[in-house]
Amino acid sequence: MEYLPCNKNASPEAKKTLQYLADLRGKGILMGQHTQTMAQEELEYIREVTGKEPALCGFELLAYSPNIDYKNSSDECLTEVKENKNTLDKAWEWASRGGLITFTWHWYSPLGGSDKAFYQRYTDFDARRVLVDDTPEREAFLSDIGVMADLLRPFCEKKVPILWRPFHEAEGEWFWWGSRGPETAKGLYRLMFERFTNLYELNNLIWVWNSPLAEGYVGDDVCDIISRDIYLPKLTHSDYKEQYDELIKITKTKKITALGETGPIPDVDKLSKTGIPWTWFMTWSKGVCREEFTSRKTLLDAYNHPYAITLDKLSL
Repeated sequence: MEYLPCNKNASPEAKKTLQYLADLRGKGILMGQHTQTMAQEELEYIREVTGKEPALCGFELLAYSPNIDYKNSSDECLTEVKENKNTLDKAWEWASRGGLITFTWHWYSPLGGSDKAFYQRYTDFDARRVLVDDTPEREAFLSDIGVMADLLRPFCEKKVPILWRPFHEAEGEWFWWGSRGPETAKGLYRLMFERFTNLYELNNLIWVWNSPLAEGYVGDDVCDIISRDIYLPKLTHSDYKEQYDELIKITKTKKITALGETGPIPDVDKLSKTGIPWTWFMTWSKGVCREEFTSRKTLLDAYNHPYAITLDKLSL
């Protein structure tokens, strides 16, 4: 059955990728791994342990935030920003190899703030005022969106589809975009969608909503895929049936579903038996992908399971 994108002007590449994901449901799962440094040590670890590579690679865009306060930030913050510099270069390399891309943007607040100002505790930025005309907050927000659009445009021009997951974990109060409640987060997402699709014509984006909160759902008209982030206890592996059943309640439409972030990897063998139709998962970066969270044997078995879609099995 044809799976229609929410953007009526979606590019052929975006449509093809979306249909591939729709057809994959219950038949396999894309193995995914987030990276946030140029070294991409996570990919090297997976290759070493499994002899395989993920089909989906996540890239971090935090260092591209225009409003980073370099003078009043901790060494930890500045190190993270430094390590993230130029990660789009790695995204281009991954695309050239035929891998799928998803972007995460820990967006430093467009106005005010210092240190890790994507967290609300480090900024006095009030996201509610973005949704009010002619406010400094709205002007700064739209300016940052324009900067990001310029960074994403080359991917559109080169016909590279992107799984775009903005305002992640919008159900929580820890990020500035979620701290003012679900209606505000919903409004921010819809404003970005309108600008990116109608003004900037970024028709290669596949729109991923990342929250299980029903009252905050952005709407089928601006969402292709619904997802959530789940961190189970270390060395705990599941098919996430309970979390899937909760997520799909946010809409009556049979949307593609994904695990936007995980700690321990899912139980791929169990998924192959239960058929819970997660289309991908993305393990978080650095130490989260290692033995403390998922044993080497579990990782090896999962990446070499017939149900697992790795880079060499990706057929787009």
